[in-house]
Amino acid sequence: MATEAQGEEGGLVFHPMDQFIVKPLFGDGNVGMFTITNVTLWMAIAVLAIVGLMVLATSRRGVIPSRGQSIAELAYGFVYKMVEDVAGKDGVKFFPYIMTLFMFIVTANFLGLVPMAFTTTSHFAVTGVLALLVFFTVTIVGFVKHGTTFLGLFWVASAPLALRPVLAIIEVISYFVRPVSHSIRLGGNLMAGHAVVKVFAGFAAIAVVSPLSVVAITAMYGLELLVAFIQAYVFTILTCVYLKDALHPSH
Repeated sequence: MATEAQGEEGGLVFHPMDQFIVKPLFGDGNVGMFTITNVTLWMAIAVLAIVGLMVLATSRRGVIPSRGQSIAELAYGFVYKMVEDVAGKDGVKFFPYIMTLFMFIVTANFLGLVPMAFTTTSHFAVTGVLALLVFFTVTIVGFVKHGTTFLGLFWVASAPLALRPVLAIIEVISYFVRPVSHSIRLGGNLMAGHAVVKVFAGFAAIAVVSPLSVVAITAMYGLELLVAFIQAYVFTILTCVYLKDALHPSH
């Protein structure tokens, strides 16, 4: 997982951020809008993995489920209950969209832990698009369902009258900052964790600290497995919270 190079003075040089470089899959050159890159490849692998789990593994449903069917049913029930508990009964109609979000993010996160793989959800270009889709979806739903009364989301009626305009400005700013925090939280956590693992892997080349480095890599890898799931869960549950605001815009 590490890239090491001998410097001019013989010391080890680490490049922990090299693993996040977007490269063309075929040949060299600049990356354009329609260039097939390593990001494209691993996003496609994530989609195929989801299809394999949610479609192929459940195609022969039995009373005694297979491992694949058990995982698919567990994921389905987990996300469904999350949507129902957080967004309410009205939010269940958006379950397919939220389930798709969760499965893509958690699958991409776990695939990024495979040696030599590329973590697509560590790129803000990917997480930013996902966050913007959520932002525009809940905003459109809010206006379609409630019309201009959706703006009541920004008016804190329970606050003293003199403070309401100030709080309204704060609410508007925080609303438009949502996609930024939504995307950075996911991408930043994954990028930081992978970079730390790569640094520890670089130290493994030094014989004196190699045993400690291996222990640190093992511990960090276990932590990254946990982070991969937690970040998918956080992204999804925040989506449910935002959807609840769109369906029930009141303080």
